[in-house]
Amino acid sequence: MASQTRTASSSANSSSARTARSTAGTRSNGPARRSASNATSSSTQRSNGPRRKAPNRHSNNPKRKHKGLWWKIPLGIIGGLFVIGIAVFAFLYATTDIPQPDKIALSEKTTVYYSDGTTRIGSFAEQNREVINCSVLPKYVGQAIVASEDRSFYSNNGIDPIGMTRALINNLSGGARQGGSTITQQYAERYYLGETTSYSGKVKEAILAMKIANSQDKDEVLCNYMNTIYLGRGAYGIQAAAQAYYGKDAKDLTLGEAATIAGIIPAPSAWNPGVNPDKAKQRYDRVMKIMVEDGYITQQQADDAKFGEPIPETLNNDFAGENGYLLTTVQDELVNAKAFTKEELETGGYKIVTTLDKDMQSRMTEVGNERPEGMPDTLQVGGIAVDQKTGEVKAMYGGRDYISKALNNATQAGFQPGSTMKPFGLIGAAQSGVSFNTLFNGNSPVLFETTPGVFAEVPNALNISYGNINLYQATANSVNTVFMNVNQNLTPERYAEIVKDAGITSEINPDTLYNILGINSITVWDLAQGHATIAANGMKTPLHVVSDVTKDGKDLYKPNVTSTKVFEENDCALTQSAMLGTTRNGTAAGVSQALGRPVAGKSGTANDETAASFVGYTPQLMNVWAIWNPAADGSAQVVPPFAGYGVSSTGYPAHLFQEFMTTAVASMPVEEFPTAIDNGKIGGPDGKWGINGGSSAGSQRPYTPLEQPTTEPSPSDSPSSQSPTPSSPQPAQPTPEQPTTPETPDTPTPTESPTEPAPEPSTTTPAAPATPQAQNRQASNTNANAAAKQP
Repeated sequence: MASQTRTASSSANSSSARTARSTAGTRSNGPARRSASNATSSSTQRSNGPRRKAPNRHSNNPKRKHKGLWWKIPLGIIGGLFVIGIAVFAFLYATTDIPQPDKIALSEKTTVYYSDGTTRIGSFAEQNREVINCSVLPKYVGQAIVASEDRSFYSNNGIDPIGMTRALINNLSGGARQGGSTITQQYAERYYLGETTSYSGKVKEAILAMKIANSQDKDEVLCNYMNTIYLGRGAYGIQAAAQAYYGKDAKDLTLGEAATIAGIIPAPSAWNPGVNPDKAKQRYDRVMKIMVEDGYITQQQADDAKFGEPIPETLNNDFAGENGYLLTTVQDELVNAKAFTKEELETGGYKIVTTLDKDMQSRMTEVGNERPEGMPDTLQVGGIAVDQKTGEVKAMYGGRDYISKALNNATQAGFQPGSTMKPFGLIGAAQSGVSFNTLFNGNSPVLFETTPGVFAEVPNALNISYGNINLYQATANSVNTVFMNVNQNLTPERYAEIVKDAGITSEINPDTLYNILGINSITVWDLAQGHATIAANGMKTPLHVVSDVTKDGKDLYKPNVTSTKVFEENDCALTQSAMLGTTRNGTAAGVSQALGRPVAGKSGTANDETAASFVGYTPQLMNVWAIWNPAADGSAQVVPPFAGYGVSSTGYPAHLFQEFMTTAVASMPVEEFPTAIDNGKIGGPDGKWGINGGSSAGSQRPYTPLEQPTTEPSPSDSPSSQSPTPSSPQPAQPTPEQPTTPETPDTPTPTESPTEPAPEPSTTTPAAPATPQAQNRQASNTNANAAAKQP
């Protein structure tokens, strides 16, 4: 019953609700109707397709919508960058090739040695580096470096990601800049890339390090690293460092010394054990501790080792003192020969052996550095010693100190050689078939037509007249008027050709008779080259200072020394024979006796006393010295008297010669010069040479005021206006009763008279001229030592 009641009630309620909705719909107009229609349409549409889920009431809140996705954005960015990074790295790794080693990394100093091949002169170096074969090193040298710089060296793939990350974070956070580089990375930087500082450069360095680790043996990498790394004191590489800190080769380093050097690698200048020993000791302890921990050495070995106390640091300037002159001469010779460039010599690591004799060079330096009392500070000295047969330069004096004055007095500085140029006129006379017994007018002064249309009086030294004398006597006493007559017959042009044939490259004026008196500037080297040809009996051999150049035992260069015959041997023997009188009883009397052997020589004084020189030689060795006195602007000044050497200062170069040669030839056997055969004719083949030649033969004309010639100054061994001073010892001069004559068997005896031909000459000692007309004689000093000091 109750059930029926609930059912009826429910039906009634439902019917009532429907009636209400129907009534409401009837009362609605317009929009309501449209809404119903729209509702019907929507219902129809929904009934024709899938039904939508009712929207969430929070669906229109954007913050709520993306709340669960924010972390995916940075993760995606990081992931994308990671993928890009891997792709870029893979690309760079695939396209990066191991390049050729950087030329600076391979640069190695070139070392120059004396002729013994072991005594060092100095080196050419862009960097002080000597590359060595690491197989000679004790194992602990490399192990100490590994312990100091990269403990994982033998296991890593060339880079240390943790170390690099730590360094990157530190650098970005403003901390002290760190590298985080492994040994392989440092090796890649120094050996292949040069210094890298940018981040892009470091990336390239890291990629290259990985390729190197995968393609090169660890020992090879470590060795190249040790030969490349800068270790302070200007030293690049372990060999140079061992020398700089301990004065020994790297193969001789102790464990403690190796650990000391290894410890300062990160800051070698600041941690130099000679500058900051506390820091260096701290680093040493660190290296030793790691070496024990990593099993390279035992604790006992570490305890027994000692910190490497360094030797005092020295500023090693190989070019200081005389060395700079020697080294630059070597360098110039090789560069001028186009064998090497200057850069190659500085970086090639060559071994250059010179022709220079250590003992001779030491003695030459001592002699050249002498400064007698009163010698002006401005006075310059140049010297050279050569083996005339081989062209080898045995010693050279270019100056006191290359650093303070780089101009080489032996090879570069010019001076007037004066009468040391006269022997080339003797060669011309011999070539012309003139007997050296031919008499010439040796009076002073004598008028000459020095150039066409120009006349000048030419005096002898100290205006001494010697009368009629032969070429032997004229050479011993350096008689200007005789040699002017020789040149008048020979012609200045021919004389200049002879000088060039002998090997002298300096310009010789071919237009004046004065060229035989040495008016043209020349160098000591050039003068030695010319006389070496005469001394070598006519064979011209280029002077040179380099013997050979090698590297790793391989020959790279030997001088192309070719001897050329330019003069007849007998012509040279005649000239040498005449020059023997100079050192026996001529302008350098006493030199031959002091050396205890025959010495051919010739002294010379420049015009106006601005320079003096001496050339002398035995059959085994030639020595040349010159002095001159330049002003601050380079102009020539008079060489004043000093230390007993008078106004005609040729005595001092002869003194230097004697001082050097006494030691240089002491151990050499005494040798004689070749025997000269004077087979020329008195007056020459045409009879026009000497006093027999007359004016047509170019003999001297006496001065007469009626001629009113154009005159010019004339060079001489010393000015005619000068006279000896009491403090200046003078050479023994001829007197009217006893003129000076060479008293040597090398000088043939003249058999001619001034007015008639003479038979062929013999090789006996010449007699005094029959009618000497010596005039204006100076007081003589017969002391041999004093005589040796004058021309």
